[in-house]
Amino acid sequence: MCEVILKRFEQSDEVRTFEKGKFEVVKIGGMTIGRATYQPGWKWSLHVGKASGATSCSVEHVGLVVSGRATAAVDDGRIVEMKAGDLFYIEPGHDSWVVGDEPYVSLHFMGAAEYAQKK
Repeated sequence: MCEVILKRFEQSDEVRTFEKGKFEVVKIGGMTIGRATYQPGWKWSLHVGKASGATSCSVEHVGLVVSGRATAAVDDGRIVEMKAGDLFYIEPGHDSWVVGDEPYVSLHFMGAAEYAQKK
């Protein structure tokens, strides 16, 4: 018998909240997938990392930008702007922030299990 499972982020398994944003987690088919929603003015180092004393994110990400724009700044100095429709890979050791006045939304296919967990 073939199993089919349907889930929605609106009924996620976990929601990790922080100032100016949230990260919704769904576990399905042996994977952990996340949806990040960040408001204008959000910055990882201020709104996620500061609570743990971290200045850069140590999680490896693979994802898709659904809407809005964000900048990823890698610790080695590289800076990349991501926009709706972009698939992204970001190595550990980076900061990120929302660009512009529109909320930023992205899906995370790698790194969702570890991202923004309360320690």
